[in-house]
Order: sequence, then C-alpha cells, then structure tokens
Amino acid sequence: MPGLDLLATFLEIYRTGSLSAAAARLGVSQPAVTGQLARLEEQLGEPLFVRSSKGAQPTPRAAALAARVGLHVDGLRTALTPSGEERMLQGTVHLGGAAELMSLQVIPALAPLSARGLRIRVTLGLAEELLTALTAARLDLVVSAVRPQRKELSVTPLVDEEFLLVGPPALAHTVDQERLADDPVAALSHMPLVAYAADLPIIRRYWRSEFGRRPPNQVAVVVPDLRAVLAAVVSGMGISVLPRYLAAPALAAGHVVQMHRPEVEPLNTLYLASRRDTSASPALAAVWEHLAREAREWRSL
Repeated sequence: MPGLDLLATFLEIYRTGSLSAAAARLGVSQPAVTGQLARLEEQLGEPLFVRSSKGAQPTPRAAALAARVGLHVDGLRTALTPSGEERMLQGTVHLGGAAELMSLQVIPALAPLSARGLRIRVTLGLAEELLTALTAARLDLVVSAVRPQRKELSVTPLVDEEFLLVGPPALAHTVDQERLADDPVAALSHMPLVAYAADLPIIRRYWRSEFGRRPPNQVAVVVPDLRAVLAAVVSGMGISVLPRYLAAPALAAGHVVQMHRPEVEPLNTLYLASRRDTSASPALAAVWEHLAREAREWRSL
C-alpha cells in the first residue's frame, strides 16, 4: 500500500500540474519528487502523468486516485500538524481577484485562517491587471478568471464556474418555447441585454458556445459588476449570463428564471497563481492549501 508521503507528493503534482511546482510547494528538490512519483507508479503498475514541456498531464488513473484519496490525505496531514501551528498563523498574504468571486466565495472561505491570526489584504480588479501586480510582487496570490501565460508564475486550476442565461419571469413568459428549441437566437432576439462590459465578454462567449454566433439583441444596461448585473435582471431590465454561484439565490427565490437549458452549462476555469520565485511562506502555503481544499467542496460554482 502506498505511504502517506508518496500520496501527498502525488496530490501536489496533480494539483499544481508540474513536478517543479510540486517540489516548491513541498519544500524539496525536484529529483526527490520525481523519485517519489516513480516509486508510486511502480507500486501501482501504471503511469500517473504524461510529462511534457507544458507540465504533467494526469492520466485517467491519476484523476481517479486523486478523487479517492485527496480528502483522506489532507485530513491525515492536518491531524499530524502540531496543535500550535494549527492554532496560529503569522504573516500577511496579499490576495487579488474579481470583486464578485472574492466577496461571495473566497473571502468567506478564508475566515478560519483569519481566526488563526493570518492577516489578509485583498485587491479587487480584472485578471490582467491583477496578474501584472502579482508579477511585480505587489500581490502574493491571484484567483484568475483567465489562464495566466506568464512564465514567472506558477499556476494551478482551482474550480470551474458554470454560466447560466437568466432573466426575469415576466420576460421569460414572452419567449415562444417551440421557437426557442428550433432557433434560440431568433426566439431570444427581442430581449434586451444587461452586460458586464460594452463588448459583452460573458454574453458573447455563451452565445457563440451555445448558438454559434454573436447576440443580435439590443444592450439595455452596461455595468462592470456582476452583482449589479443580477440586480438589473431581477428588476426586469433585461436578460444576462451569470455564474451559477451568483444567480443561485435569485433562482431559488423565483426572482429570475433560467431562460435556456443547454445539455451542459458552459464552463470557465478559475486558476490560482503565484510567483515561481516566491519562497513558500507558511502563510501563503496555508492560503493556497485552504482554497484548494475549499474548491474541492465547491466542485463547481
């Protein structure tokens, strides 16, 4: 049976997507990580990752193993942590992310670390400006809605956002359901749009993914905050595309309805990014590990 150390190393590789990033997170050399992975693969009798210049791509066997042992290994590592370290965290972590996600998901998830003494400083903004601040060492960690392509950064997938097309019930009643099934673009074309930005980044992606073209609809409202977008939709000003975590309470209350139901909701992956040259301070490592653990509970947003 594989030992805890081998499984812990495997999980770091799986979560970070590379052997070098896993080594940095564990505070060991890359050859040590390579050796532990080789021993685990030998014990299991099959490879767990396909290695390339882009990192370590998990095999189906690796994905199944991570799902099976992840929570158990994390629990054992926590149980073996000295109680004093578990109680207190020293230091400050400068964290960046989108205002809506940080307000509704990330900041509340970090409450246990704040209770242990961690100081958290949050910067809200768009992904590219936050990643620039991260590269310039003004931030320690960024939750990014786009995959960072900067070689200075270490990146791991965090969680997938699901996007829903929603509108107020009064507008939903004006949609011909038969026409919606046959020609959704035409069936929805009379609906005004409430958008996050003038170029319709979220709405345009949904229309192209699901309908194969840009929306022809008139844009009624543009407001750069998804919470304000939801408020405008609830008030009857139009329809929009929102992440499920943001729309879910309004859907449950009946304030909005899902206007279109694809077989699989469009997804956008969120990423955790930090600088490769950052020494893994206990505070930063605690935030990274805690968010990764919380995201496994979220499954998708």
